[in-house]
Amino acid sequence: MLFAGAALTLSCGSANVPTESAKGTPEMTLSITSSAFSQGAPIPRDYTCDGANKQLPVAWSGAPDGTAELALTMDDPDANGYVHWVVTGIPAEASSIEGQLPAGATSGQPYRGPCPPSGTHRYVLTIYALSAPLGAPASTAAQVKGAAADKTLATATLTGTYRRGSST
Repeated sequence: MLFAGAALTLSCGSANVPTESAKGTPEMTLSITSSAFSQGAPIPRDYTCDGANKQLPVAWSGAPDGTAELALTMDDPDANGYVHWVVTGIPAEASSIEGQLPAGATSGQPYRGPCPPSGTHRYVLTIYALSAPLGAPASTAAQVKGAAADKTLATATLTGTYRRGSST
């Protein structure tokens, strides 16, 4: 499934380039996109507290072999990591969240759209490919990151911005 948004991809290795398998073919690289905005661009008003506060559509691809489940977080690093969304237990075969969560996924923190008190804030969506289920409920990005520390096969991020009063 292709989306209009650009993706920032991070590989499992130390560089942001695909690694090669033993057969010499590039391995897939985890990436995350949104059809609502592209990397670094403003998040449309409809997905914020100033609009309809609709849940952002997100899609991902390139989960590495051995992925048992995925987790998704959205936080605001400009507000001390304020958490806007946490979804865990996403089945490995799922490739997007558009409206409803995939069967089996749970929302530790339901979606709360961007709503900065002042200025422009950044909102970071992070998808985690995990080698085993998290096992414990998580309602913050820090809890997901902590529980995933020894299970993370790959991560990818997508950052959008929002400033209250903007017309986008």
